[in-house]
Amino acid sequence: MADVRIRPMTVHDAEAIVNIFNPIIATHTYTVFDTPLTVEAEREFLANFSPRGIFHVAELRDRAEIVGFQSLDPFAPYTHACDHVGVIGTYTALTHHGKGIGQQLSQATFAAAKTRGYEKIFAYVRADNPYALHFYLKLGFTIIGIAKKHAKFPSGYVDEILIEKFL
Repeated sequence: MADVRIRPMTVHDAEAIVNIFNPIIATHTYTVFDTPLTVEAEREFLANFSPRGIFHVAELRDRAEIVGFQSLDPFAPYTHACDHVGVIGTYTALTHHGKGIGQQLSQATFAAAKTRGYEKIFAYVRADNPYALHFYLKLGFTIIGIAKKHAKFPSGYVDEILIEKFL
């Protein structure tokens, strides 16, 4: 397991987050994001992140390099009926997959989510990404459905698997 420190993000992490996320986007494999991010746009996103949201980064202890991040956003901020539900996304640098970083991020996020009143976490996983599905299932998520042809790329449609975890 990687020796990382999990901490809340700051706007100063924008460049590191973009440097992790853009190579992931470029693979056209792990996410439905299809457009590279800019540091400026990510900085603005982080500055305006939901006050009820949770956003952690994983930083290598020996060199203060960010190698992963995880966010949890309110599921439906337009209604209080879903205030107990959050949507999670987890990303680790391509060079650091399989080193336990996502698990460490999740432990911190789940603990923080409980203190903020979340009871359930929801996620969408690309059906052609068995690694992400395996990761979330190991964390206790269960499959609740499949959204057929949910994402459309030049190469074709991709289904998304809907999963949830009760805290």
